[in-house]
Amino acid sequence: MDISGKKNKNKGIELLSRSEISEIFEIFKKKNPAPKSELTAPNNYTFLVSVVLSAQSTDKSVNKATKELYEKIKTPEEMLGLGEEKLLDYIKSIGLYKSKGKHIIQLSQILTEKFGSSIPETFEDLISLPGVGRKTANVILNSVHKKPTMPVDTHILRISPRIGLATGNTPEKVEKELLEVIPEQYLLNAHHWLILHGRYICTAKKPDCSNCPIERLCKKNNL
Repeated sequence: MDISGKKNKNKGIELLSRSEISEIFEIFKKKNPAPKSELTAPNNYTFLVSVVLSAQSTDKSVNKATKELYEKIKTPEEMLGLGEEKLLDYIKSIGLYKSKGKHIIQLSQILTEKFGSSIPETFEDLISLPGVGRKTANVILNSVHKKPTMPVDTHILRISPRIGLATGNTPEKVEKELLEVIPEQYLLNAHHWLILHGRYICTAKKPDCSNCPIERLCKKNNL
C-alpha cells in the first residue's frame, strides 16, 4: 500500500504519510486519553448482548432499550430464564429485534454449555456464536479482552478514505489497511477515536471541518 502521501493512482485517494498518521493519533490521544464504547452495560456478557443489538442500530437506541433489561438480566443463565418472548418485549424498539433476540438466546445457551458462561477470548470462538460477525468479534476482543483489534463500522469505513488512512471500500479491506499503518502504541484505542470522530466531527452529510482537531492533516478525499 502506498503510504507516501502521494496520489494512489488505483483509487484516486491521497494517503497520509506515516509521520502524519502518528501525529493524528497523538492528537486524538491528547484530546481523549481513555476512549471507550458509548454502549452502557454492567458486565462483559451484557456488553456482548449490546454489541449484537447495535448492528444497524445506534448506541443510543440500544442503551435506551436495554436500561430496564439490564436491571434484571446480567448473566446468560438469567437471559435463558427470561426467554425469547419476554426478551423481545424489551428490545422491540431496535431494528431487526426479532432475529437479534433469537441470536441472543442462542448465544446465551452456547455460552453456558460450552464456555462456562464466560466470553470467549479468540476470534474463532466468538464468530461461532449466533449474531456475532467479524466486527462484533473484534469489538469484544478489543473492549473486553484488551487486544489491539480494529473493528470497522460504518463510520470508520466512511472516514478512513476521507482522512487518508485507507483506500479500501469494504470493512475487511479497511481493517487490514488500518492494522498495517496505525502505530502499535495507538491500536488499542484507535477504533474508539475513529468512531467518535466520525460520529461527532467528520459526519457523513456535513463534516465539521472548522472544529476538527486534525483538519490541517486530513486529506479531505471526496469532500
